Formats: sequence, C-alpha cells, structure tokens
Amino acid sequence: MNVRNVPPHASTMFESLRGLGYSPATALADLIDNSIAAQASEVDVRFEWQGPKSSIRIVDNGVGMDDATLEAGMRLGASDPRANRAASDLGRFGLGLKTASFSQARRLTVASRRKGGAIVCLRWDLNLLDQPGSQAPWPLFEGPAPGSEALLSPLETMEQGTIVLWEDLDRVVTEGFTSTDMIEMIDAVEAHLAMTFHRLLEGEGEPFRLRLNDRAVRPWNPFLIGHPAKAWESAEFRILHSPGTLVQCHVLPHRDMLKPAEQEAAGGPGGWTQQQGFYVYRNKRLLMAGGWLGIGDNGKTWVRDEPHRLARIRLDIPNSVDADWKINVLKSTASPPVRLRAQLRRLALETRETARNVFAHRGHISSASGGRSDGVKDAWQVRRSANGTSYRIARDNDLIASVLDRAGPLKSDIVAMLRLIEETVPVQRIWLDTAEDKETPRTGFAEAPTEEIRETLVAMFEALVRYSGLTEEEAKHRLRRSAGLERFPELISSLSLTDIA
Repeated sequence: MNVRNVPPHASTMFESLRGLGYSPATALADLIDNSIAAQASEVDVRFEWQGPKSSIRIVDNGVGMDDATLEAGMRLGASDPRANRAASDLGRFGLGLKTASFSQARRLTVASRRKGGAIVCLRWDLNLLDQPGSQAPWPLFEGPAPGSEALLSPLETMEQGTIVLWEDLDRVVTEGFTSTDMIEMIDAVEAHLAMTFHRLLEGEGEPFRLRLNDRAVRPWNPFLIGHPAKAWESAEFRILHSPGTLVQCHVLPHRDMLKPAEQEAAGGPGGWTQQQGFYVYRNKRLLMAGGWLGIGDNGKTWVRDEPHRLARIRLDIPNSVDADWKINVLKSTASPPVRLRAQLRRLALETRETARNVFAHRGHISSASGGRSDGVKDAWQVRRSANGTSYRIARDNDLIASVLDRAGPLKSDIVAMLRLIEETVPVQRIWLDTAEDKETPRTGFAEAPTEEIRETLVAMFEALVRYSGLTEEEAKHRLRRSAGLERFPELISSLSLTDIA
C-alpha cells in the first residue's frame, strides 16, 4: 500500500482556525480556563489602547511552565481530546490557547516561569509564516517580538506564573475602532466573565480573583440565591444513568417583586428573555447560559419566550462526559444524550409551568380556580376552548358581585359595559408592546397614588363585610391574600368599619 504524507500548510491552517467564531469575551474565557487549570488564584487581564498597536495581556500566578511544557502547549492539538483528564481540568481539545488567541490577534506570545526556574518565552506570528527561504514550515520563535519586552516585564518580579500576550489585534482594532469602542468591549467582556466564572469567584476556601484593568470582576449569579421574593428553588437532583450529573430548578421573582437595580442586574448580559433555560456547568465553569437544549413538545423545540422568562435551571456535568454532551471547541454549545432527555424534559416542564404562573400572576401562583383559595377571586377569568382563549371579567369577584347586586335599574347597563370591556381588550397591542419593550405592561397599582389604592381597598373591604358577610378581620385576611393587593399590608391593616359607615 502506498502512503503519502500530506501535512497542512501552516499559514492556511492558522487562517482557517481563526474563523471558529470566538468573541473577545469567549476567547479570554478560554485563556482563563488555562490559568485555573494551572492552579492560579489571581488572573489579571489588561487592555492597552494604542490604536493599531493596542494589546491585550493575561497574567496569572499559576504554577507556570518550563521550556518543554511551554513548547508542547504552543503546539496545535497539544493533547488528545479522547484522553482521560483530571476531574478539575477545564480543557479538552488542546487547541484553546491557539484558536482563542488567533481569533483576535495575529501575534501570540507566551512567557512563563516555574517556581525556582528561569523565564521561558515562545511566540507565534502569523505574519511570519511561509516566509520565502524559511527552513521551518511551522516557525515558533523564541522570545518576544522586538519592542514588546516591557509588556512581559511583570513576570520578572513573580515567583511563578504565566503571561499571555496578544498583539496585532486585527480582529479587534478594525477600521473605525476607537478608544470608546474599546471601553464598550471591556464592559461586554466583564459581563461575560462575571457570568462564566461566577461560581469560582463566589467559591469558599481558596479564593479566586479576576481583574480587568485593575478592577475586580464581581460575580453575576443567574439564580438570585437567597432572595426573599424568589418563587421557587428545588432540591438538587442527581440525574439517573449519568454519574456526577446534577440539576437544580429555579424560578426567579417577578419584576414587580424586585427593586429597579435588582431588575436590571437579574436580567444578565442577554436580558430576561434570553437568559431563560438551562445553565450548563463543567467544574463550576459555565459552558452555556440559557436555552432549552433542543428539548420541546411534539417534535417542536421550545423557544425563549416571555411567559417562561423566569425559568432558569442549573445543570452540572463532569468533564468525563464531554463527548456524550457534544461540547464544542468554543465551550459554548451542549446537547444532552438521548438517554437523559426525558428526565431533563420532566424537570424543565415543571419549572416552565411554575415560571409561567408566576409571570401571569405577577409574582404569585394562583390556584386553578382563579385566585388563592383564601383570597379575593381574581377579577379576570381565563377560558380556553377549541375555539381559542378568551378573557372574561369574573362576575363572582366580591366587589363586582356586590356592585351588580346593588345596581338596581343600572344592572343591565353595567353588565353591557363589562361585556364591552371584555370584547375590546387590546390583546394584540398588549402582546406587541410586551414583545417590543421586553417588559410586561405596568399593572398591579404600579405607581398609583396611595389615596387611589386606599379607595379601592375600602370599596373591596365594604363588599366583603357588608355583602359577603365576613368579619372585619376575615375581610382583611382575604385582602392580604389577594393577587395585586398583598403589597399593601399597612394600608389593609388600617382599614376599619368606620371607613364604610
């Protein structure tokens, strides 16, 4: 059998790998993975703006590398993705350092030092590949580029550690890119890293610190752990037939239960709707933020929509199942094995349904009959049939029933008015405004004057006492347990029979 050796052309291979789809944020996250794997407790990322000569530098205090280890790390395919890895290893393909770096820059320099050892430095430069007369088809240069020595100087005072330097940022500093654009990019990078590494930044025991231009990155936790208004947080489940895989379901508070600053923060980098779904972690490092992993109903995948915006599910997988979950080189996509999809779907269904109820009832889960069993019946009833969904004003709501009972000759006019309101609710306009604004319309007495709210409470209090036969305390209890009214306990407590005398 004749065999041919067909090695790739270096420049062509590198240029092809540049198109994998990294953003500056995901590329830097890949490099920080390497720092964590090297047992670094501190990572500093520095962006230097100098127009076309701008650079990005990542400095860590990990165990560092000697010359042989650095050379192996600079090689494409430095490790076999099929090989067993340490349980704490965040890598897989042996490509991350190179592909992430070249997705943003044409020159990659890595300098490193082990404890008690000398500084070693190697450099890839895409501008110097395939040079005429070169004796090395894959030239890996020793030392920094002339004029770049100062950018590696922090390593001289460090006992151990590594510096990764990106220069010639042709995929970042493009035509028209300004210092303002650099600042905006840094903000986007910070938001992504705060989310990707939040569990490591929050971790107990040995601290992990991450800084961008000397500013500490504050972790962003998607699950609002410990918030008193949180609608639901399940126990942590072990997934059958997948050792080491854990899942926990969360339903966040409705926006009406959050302060303005909390609302903005909880939305995350992508906003409330985009951040719903599964959060897949490997060794506490976030791989995928949101989305429903291709799970759905009747062959149709669930999409990220408004009614389920409060649903977020934490899913932890070990690094031994990367192939089963189809983790890609960018660590940005995952697909659950077929044998686990039924379990994940059941958990997701429960979470989505709870989130939908909380969303629909503005933070409160009502019983199927409409309204809490010990609260005032909801003013609106939702009716579903083969002909579609309709919305009707509840004639058995205590206040509405009492008004109709006292209406006398105006009863037929009031009923006609209610029917007119029911038939002219601007459902499509409400839905369009919600979709465009990414927020539900303000209801539930939002921003209403206190006196206006009190007038409504007095009318309902009178209906409960005079026409439903409740005692004063029974009426107050029912009001406190009614959707939309429970936020006014002090006003409800101030009600008395003298208000309706």
